[in-house]
Amino acid sequence: MTRSPHPPRPARSISSSTAKQRLLKSLVCSDAPEHSLRTSGFHLIAGVDEVGRGCLFGPVVAAAVILPEDLAALAHAGLRDSKQLTRLQRESLDRLIRATALAVSIAEIDAATIDRVNIYQATRLAMLSAVRALAIAPDHLLIDAMQLDHPCPQTRLIHGDALSLSIAAASVVAKVHRDRLMRQMDAAHPGYGLAAHKGYATAQHLRALIALGPTPLHRLTFAPVRAAVRITPPGTPFALSS
Repeated sequence: MTRSPHPPRPARSISSSTAKQRLLKSLVCSDAPEHSLRTSGFHLIAGVDEVGRGCLFGPVVAAAVILPEDLAALAHAGLRDSKQLTRLQRESLDRLIRATALAVSIAEIDAATIDRVNIYQATRLAMLSAVRALAIAPDHLLIDAMQLDHPCPQTRLIHGDALSLSIAAASVVAKVHRDRLMRQMDAAHPGYGLAAHKGYATAQHLRALIALGPTPLHRLTFAPVRAAVRITPPGTPFALSS
């Protein structure tokens, strides 16, 4: 038997983040979840999502969006998970969502509250506040991976922003709002690069934290901020003694 001169190469492993991105790209964002709920008698379905949960700076932002039954225009425009879109695509879709939706609301929970109650509870508070702020009361909530303390019937949908057009709409509205806020905050807090990284834990952000110390809008309970604060030169605002 003739042996191959080149033995087979071992399968190359991929990171968990790469695997997740491949999974999300393989999912189809449609109105199937909404259609299923409508056949069960629900009509005012609010998609709910958040952005900024993993950031080191600024608020966590949630949006709630009630879309009409006909979602063809949004689907045709390419509405999907905001993380899979460019800034120009998100901003264009944000305008279309606001022009199409029956109701849209946004809520923020600031860094001080995040530090006090933890990010999970703060995210739930932001989502609940967004739902309560809707001009029209929903009869069902479609939520990306969360359950809220709200009497309205709810469906908790894992990877919901990649599966449901209503949740994707909420993700886009929240992302556009928070990104705009971070660009404004960049002018108020120069040197951290907020306009570029939007408050996430990039190398640029961590270097700025060490050099400049945190601002009052940083989340001091988050490990990267605490670690940076401990090695910030003495005399810098918020520096902790060892």
